[in-house]
Amino acid sequence: MLENISFANPELFWLLLLLPLAVLWYFYKRKEQQASLKLPTIKGFTSTGLLPRLRPLLFILRLLALAAIIVAMARPQTEDISTRTKTTKGIDIVMAIDVSSSMLARDLKPNRLSALKEVAAKFIRERPNDRIGLVAYAGEAYTKTPITSDKSIVLSSLREITYGQLNDGTAIGMGLATSVNRLKESKASSKVIILLTDGVNNSGFIEPQTAADLATEFGIKTYTIGLGTNGNALTPIAYNADGSYRYGMRQVEIDEELLKDIATVTGGQYFRATDNEKLEAIYDEINKLEKTEIEEFKYYKYEEKFRPWVLLAGGLLLLEWILRNTLFRSFI
Repeated sequence: MLENISFANPELFWLLLLLPLAVLWYFYKRKEQQASLKLPTIKGFTSTGLLPRLRPLLFILRLLALAAIIVAMARPQTEDISTRTKTTKGIDIVMAIDVSSSMLARDLKPNRLSALKEVAAKFIRERPNDRIGLVAYAGEAYTKTPITSDKSIVLSSLREITYGQLNDGTAIGMGLATSVNRLKESKASSKVIILLTDGVNNSGFIEPQTAADLATEFGIKTYTIGLGTNGNALTPIAYNADGSYRYGMRQVEIDEELLKDIATVTGGQYFRATDNEKLEAIYDEINKLEKTEIEEFKYYKYEEKFRPWVLLAGGLLLLEWILRNTLFRSFI
C-alpha cells in the first residue's frame, strides 16, 4: 500500500509516538477499568474460556485504527513527474576536417583520419541540442553536410568521409572560409568552427588570415587543432603496384603559429593532439567550453491516497464496536 508513495505532511508521523503511551496507559489503567468483588474464595467463579483472554483485541483494533488515521492525516500520495526541455541558447557548429593524404599517417591508431572520425562521432552524439555541419578540405574544400539538428545524418556523412574525394593538398584558408559560409547566416546565439589539420597551408586561393577575419566579422569562434606526433610519422609516400599505399617516415609539419593566430583572432583556442588519448581529451574540453543553455520544465501531478487509510480506520472501529457489543459484551 505504501509502494511509490510520498507524504505531504510527514511531520504528523510524530503522532505515532502516542501509540506506545496509549499501550502503557492501557496496562496501567486496566485493573481500574474492571469491577472487583472480594470473596473468601473464587472457586466456581473462575472463567476458563477463550473470550476473556481475547478482550485486549478491542484495544488493539482501536490502536490500529488510530495509526491508520495518523497515516491518512500525513496525506499519502503518488507523484507523477513529466519534464519538457527547451533550448534557450543553441549552438551551431561546423567541423572542418582535413582529408589530405597525410591524414592516413599511422602515428595515431589506426591512422589520423580514422582516429579523428571516431572521436568526432562521440562529440556529435554528446551535442543533442545543437546543430552540426561538416566541411571536408584538402587541396580544395566542400560542404559535406550543412548544419542540421539530425545527428543521424551528420554521423552518416562523417562515416563517408575518406581520402581521395578531393585533390591532395592542405587548403586551410579554403576549409575555414567554407565553414564560415555555412555559419554566416545562422541566427544561433553562438557559432563555432572546429578546424583540424595535420599540415601547412599550401593550396587554395583564400588566405587563412582572410578567412579568419571573415569568421571574426560574423562572430564565429574558431577552435583549431594541430594533429600529429612530434618528430616523424609513418605516412603514405607512394603507391604500390597493386594500388595500396607505400609508407615511409616523414617529418611532421604543422603550422602551429597560423593555427594559434586563427584561434586568437576569432576568440577560440588552439590545441595540439599527438596521440589518440590527447585528441579525445581535446574534443572533451571543447565540449565543456561550449555549453548549450537549456531550460527544463517539470510538471507534477499528485494523486491523494489517504482514502483507503480512512476506510481502514473506519472498518477497524466498526469491527471493534461490533465485537464490544456482541462477543465481548459480557466481559466489559
